[in-house]
Parts: sequence; structure tokens; C-alpha cells
Amino acid sequence: MNSQQEFVLSAVEERDIRFIRLWFTDIAGSLKTVMMSPIELEAAFEEGVGFDGSSIEGFTRISESDTLLLPDPSTFQVMPFDLDDPDLQTARMFCDISMPDGNPAYVDPRQVLRRQVTQAAEEGFTCMASPEIEFYVLDESSGIPLPADTGGYFDQANQNVAPKFRRQAMLALEAMGIATEFSHHETAPGQQEIDLRHADVLTMADNVVTFRYLIKNVAHQSGVRATFMPKPFEKFAGSAMHTHVSLFEGDTNAFHDPDDEISLSTTGRQFIAGILEHAHEISAVTNQWVNSYKRLQFGSEAPTAVTWGISNRSALVRVPTYRLHKPESRRVEVRSLDSGANPYLAYAAVFAAGLKGIREGYELGDPAEDDVFALTRRERRAMGYRDLPSSLDEALRHLEKSEFMAEVLGEQVFEFFLRSKWDEWHEYTSQVTEWEIATNLDL
Repeated sequence: MNSQQEFVLSAVEERDIRFIRLWFTDIAGSLKTVMMSPIELEAAFEEGVGFDGSSIEGFTRISESDTLLLPDPSTFQVMPFDLDDPDLQTARMFCDISMPDGNPAYVDPRQVLRRQVTQAAEEGFTCMASPEIEFYVLDESSGIPLPADTGGYFDQANQNVAPKFRRQAMLALEAMGIATEFSHHETAPGQQEIDLRHADVLTMADNVVTFRYLIKNVAHQSGVRATFMPKPFEKFAGSAMHTHVSLFEGDTNAFHDPDDEISLSTTGRQFIAGILEHAHEISAVTNQWVNSYKRLQFGSEAPTAVTWGISNRSALVRVPTYRLHKPESRRVEVRSLDSGANPYLAYAAVFAAGLKGIREGYELGDPAEDDVFALTRRERRAMGYRDLPSSLDEALRHLEKSEFMAEVLGEQVFEFFLRSKWDEWHEYTSQVTEWEIATNLDL
């Protein structure tokens, strides 16, 4: 037993933790949990916790259903909601998933990201990420989900059903060791944003999963509902998960070059070029829902084309110009991701594309200076911009032809992801909508 495991066992005893939640996600990013008694924890560290992997969609076939959860002691945190009730105090740990022979389960989204982190480390890089997570808070007291306030960008919201929501949310996040930078009201009524302080990308993916759980719980306790749906309202902006990414070589930011006009190194430029080159192939993973493309097509400041820009919020990849001469702050912002993505798979795709750009020396073209979103499709094409996929159908067609993404995701995740998302698309397109009835019934 290692020192981290011993620390967890001691903390459980000293803090009188009564329940342990073991967390992992399925391929879509939905949180799964197993509750266990603390008395079983030592055995779980040594042997894992067996479960029926065939019951988790996309994990294993019924003939290979025996699967193990291996708790990661570095992710141990006490849950904040039961601290006032000693009989219910609960802690959680994320788990890696393995097969009975000890080999990692290739269907584990956390393992998909870990492979990219390991490969980056072999090339001398540590992958860092810092997301700005947008979501809506809804009032359902009328029976219809409506924005819970009437605020706009940076407003101290008026008529707020849950006035203390963001403060309570940030306290819950801090209680679980998730450092926040800023929170504010976003552009649309009921829309919020909370920014997380940068961390290594595997920790950050765990943090995003925890963030969603906590936000939904705080909302429930406040009498409202939180949703991470990419575009829940036709007339309001969608919810993004703009993510600032960087690579470090030891303590040195590999993206920083003090002699460059925008302090961006050749490594940083190659990383951006990699994301642009593979943007179509990764889109179905960074934007995995039918609804995701309503945000990309019709959302304010959402990227519509494969571009990069300096301070340009209409570009797919933006290079911020804050604190240009502060080396540790040189990051690039990937703006396509939405708040409904599986963070393990989405971050694996983004970093894999960027690292391939570095590995193969991709060249970066000129930055976009236009408001790309305001351009017509014809204008974008005339300027040489490639449009991003405008539907899940189009994104899946790019994904299924991609040998690069098949390698990033692994064969099992790749095949199941495609199959489940094609099912989602076919279910969506088979519906006869109210618009069709209103428009076509008199034909």
C-alpha cells in the first residue's frame, strides 16, 4: 500500500467518513457511482471493486462483463453536502477501470485521456487546461423551464430566484479542492459562467465532472435547476466550455516566446495548427450532441469555421493578449468545446491534435481578423476558411473516416461512440416536429 492510500485510510478514520462514493463516467460522460462502506476500502485499494461492465452502455460484452474499479487515492475529497450530519458524511474518489488481468480497460474514458497525458510526458510535456464553464440556471415553478433571472453580461442579476447561487456553488467547489478564478453572469438571462484555475488536464477533467455534479446539487438545494445543455433556448446564446490550454516543459511554459510579437512560441503555433488541421475529425467528440450544433450554427460568438485569431472571439482558436510578458500565462483558447462534452474524450482529442501538430511540424497560417461568425458561408469560402461541421451527421462522417481519431480513442470507444451517436442522429431525424406540421399539413 502506497502513502496516498494510507493517507486516505487515515483521513476516513479521523473524519469519521461513513460512506465512500467511487466515481467514473460512461463514454458519453454521464457520472456513474458505486457506494461502499469504509471497511471495504483497504481491500478496494489492493484488489479493486468488481462490477458488471456489460451493464454500462458501451463498456464490455456480456461474455466479458467482469470489470474492476481501481480507486485513485489522489482524488479523495469529502463531499460538502453532508458535513452537518455526521451519520451521512461521505467522501468520493475517481476510479480507473481495469480488466481482471490487471490491464487497463480500453473503454474507460479516463484511460483514453491518460494515454495522451502519458505520450505527452514521454515527449517532455505536461498538459495543462483551464475551462470557462457556462450553464443555465432554470426556474421550473411554472412547469416550464425558464431562465431563473433577467440578467445580462456581468449583471448583478435582477429578479433572481436563487440570489446566492454562484457564491454557494463556488464554496462547494472550493470545499472539494477545485480552485475557481472568476464567476459572473453571462450574456443571456439565467446563464452563468464559472472559470476554473488551471491544472493538469487529467485533474481538470475530473474537476469538470465534479463541477457538474456540484452545480446541479447546489441548484437543487436552491430550488432551481442547472443544465449544461449546449443550447436550451432558441433565442439565447449557447453554453460553451472555452478551454485555455498550454504545455509545460518542467517549470517552463512551452508556448511562451518573449521575442515573438504576441509571445507565442513555434511550439504554440504548431499546437494550434494541429487543432485546426484535425478540427473536423475531433468535432463529434468536442461537440457530441445533436443540440451542440444549434450552438455552433446559431450561437453568439461560437466558432463557425476553422480559424485562429489574436484576441478574436469568433475564431475557433483564440490567442489572448492579456499579460503577454508573463510566461506562465501564455495559453491558447479552444472555443469549440461545449458544456455537454465528455471532458476526458474532448480533452484527449484536443491535446492529441495539438501534439500531432508539434510532432509533425505543422505550419500555422495567418490569423483571422474578421468577425468570422458575421460572414456568410460564401464569404468564408472566398476567404479560404473551411466551415466547421454544421450538424452531428456531418461531424460523424468526418469522424468515421479518421484513422487519427480511431487511434486516439481506441477501437472499442471509437466504434461504440460512432454507433451510439448515429443512433442519436437517426432518432432525432425520424421525429416529425411542430414546425413541419405547421408548415406542411395543408399540402
